[in-house]
Amino acid sequence: MTIKNIKERLYLELKDYVMIIVGLVIYSFGFCAFILPQNVVIGGYTGLASLFYYTLGIPVGPVIFALNIISLLVAYKIVGKRFVLRSIFGAFGLSAIVSIMQPLFPTAIVAPDNPMMNVMIGGILCGLGLGLSFVHNGSTGGTDIIAAMVNKRTNVSIGRMLLYADGLIIFSSMLIFHSIDNVVYGFLELLFATFMTDQVINTNRQAMQFLIISDKWEEIANAVVNDAHRGCTVFSGMGWFTKEDVKMLMVMCRKIEGVTVMRVVKSIDPYAFITQSNVNGVYGVGFDAMKIRLKNFHPNTDHNLVAKQFGENEFQKKD
Repeated sequence: MTIKNIKERLYLELKDYVMIIVGLVIYSFGFCAFILPQNVVIGGYTGLASLFYYTLGIPVGPVIFALNIISLLVAYKIVGKRFVLRSIFGAFGLSAIVSIMQPLFPTAIVAPDNPMMNVMIGGILCGLGLGLSFVHNGSTGGTDIIAAMVNKRTNVSIGRMLLYADGLIIFSSMLIFHSIDNVVYGFLELLFATFMTDQVINTNRQAMQFLIISDKWEEIANAVVNDAHRGCTVFSGMGWFTKEDVKMLMVMCRKIEGVTVMRVVKSIDPYAFITQSNVNGVYGVGFDAMKIRLKNFHPNTDHNLVAKQFGENEFQKKD
């Protein structure tokens, strides 16, 4: 590995940690400034820690850290060293930032008498913070640890286990406040946060696919490569209406680059036929890397298993 590659790798690692911290700050601000002052219990260890705060007056930050450490010690042998080490940074960072921010906001900073507005704003900020952390390979620990352990030992999916755990924590607020309103607000926050987290993650992965048909296809292809700095694939086809051979270009680009591609095409052929569609999960050079575990995948073994199932001749046809 060259010095240049080492520097690039260190830069990307540092960038990830900085963005994880930014995400944790946004999450902590949304929770401490909008949700906690409204006596609303949310999901995760943050919500569980807030139960200790409402009943015993113990600050939220240290409880979050203690719960995470206990869970990570139990999870170490079950889910593996890598998951645990990745979660420690997020757990410690979240605990520290929440501990700093909690005393700064004794009441909600916007409309203290309007819990609905605070839950909505807090949920959006929490979801934004979590999304930024997840996009940069961060983890806040929490009920994710429980879900990962249960998924490792049973057939219950992580998503379903998270729903069970978070729902149980939110429902437990009934034991303290004896009010269905707090439960409803807790689930509303979970809805807003989940939606915002998905939006941040999906927006980061979103790409656009263009299919372009034009007599000036060669000129457009060169311009896409040279001006838009994107690759271009050429297909041969036939227009059924005219019965003439045509060339079709396929261009993949980031969503923010879509306008540039459209401008390139329009400047060369304003009458080009174009289709545009959103694509999630484009992997390869210039896009996202495929993060798929191949630990249990053995090409030769899997080939033999499929061959036995379909018959060697049939498998060769399918291959």
